[in-house]
Amino acid sequence: MRVFAARNVALCLFTLALGSSAATAAEKVSIALGWIPGGERTHYYVARARGFFAEEGLDVSILAGKGATDAITKVASGNADFAEAGFESLLIAKARGDVPLTGVMVVMSKMPDALIVTAGSGIKSLADMAGKKVATSPFTSSNGPWPYLLKNNGIDPDKVQLLKVDAAALTPMLAAGQVDGIIQFVTNLPLTDAALNAAGKKGQTIPWSDYGLKGYSVSLMVSNKTLATRRDMVVKMVRAVKRGMEATRQDPHRAAEDLKASIPEADVALTEAVVRASLPVMFNEVSDRDGLGVFSPEILQAMWQRVSTEQNIPVEKLDPTTTVDFSLAK
Repeated sequence: MRVFAARNVALCLFTLALGSSAATAAEKVSIALGWIPGGERTHYYVARARGFFAEEGLDVSILAGKGATDAITKVASGNADFAEAGFESLLIAKARGDVPLTGVMVVMSKMPDALIVTAGSGIKSLADMAGKKVATSPFTSSNGPWPYLLKNNGIDPDKVQLLKVDAAALTPMLAAGQVDGIIQFVTNLPLTDAALNAAGKKGQTIPWSDYGLKGYSVSLMVSNKTLATRRDMVVKMVRAVKRGMEATRQDPHRAAEDLKASIPEADVALTEAVVRASLPVMFNEVSDRDGLGVFSPEILQAMWQRVSTEQNIPVEKLDPTTTVDFSLAK
């Protein structure tokens, strides 16, 4: 009996040692978000809450951000391993300064930019904006394509009055009728609606993707050094994030609860509404055709043609296909 007991103790100690070793072996990784945590970023919290990161041997820290430039700068300076940012920002940064980052995975394969107007305003399309007032944040990436979107749809940009205001003022101005529309992502509609409802109004979107705006938006990026020295980790991270996205699509309510577990002040119902508004720009005909997270050379070329024109950068300044690693998300 004493021998048996001693063996059991030894086995337990060995098992605990293994568990401790596995826990300490987890590779620490950080991701800098493009903005504050919310429904459109729930998949990272899902991957952490459900052990997808842990199963890959990763211990992931999720850092709230202050915009795409902030996220990219954190990675370029070595203060984060991954950046989540609009892909247009990476193209511009690489064309202007060859920032040492590489795109490894598409999150939003459809452009989320949109106009939000009030239901019953009579505004049904971009053409209806002629002679109207539109408010936008000074720093949103949507400001780049806005005049070209209008021109490409036969609308004179000078016929639409554009006001640049603090982002926090956009919805109140729309609710008060001070502007006819605001420029935001389609993912913002539930948040905007929550404020408009207090004024007895309801919002509706005019997605720019319906008017020819194509390309990639939010994507996952990593430093060139990390990609070269920790490629296996990058593969694992991409795999876990994709699992998080798929799980979010399967159960948006549970995904919202996963986010709340990390962000106690989050409202589950509102987060779930944002999740549902985000899914169509993540899962769509592009992701169905090319694969979830996968970059397409054709889309990259077309996107750079547009962005270079918007930013007045010579198109030959950058080969957009060199800005990503095509193999990681396949």
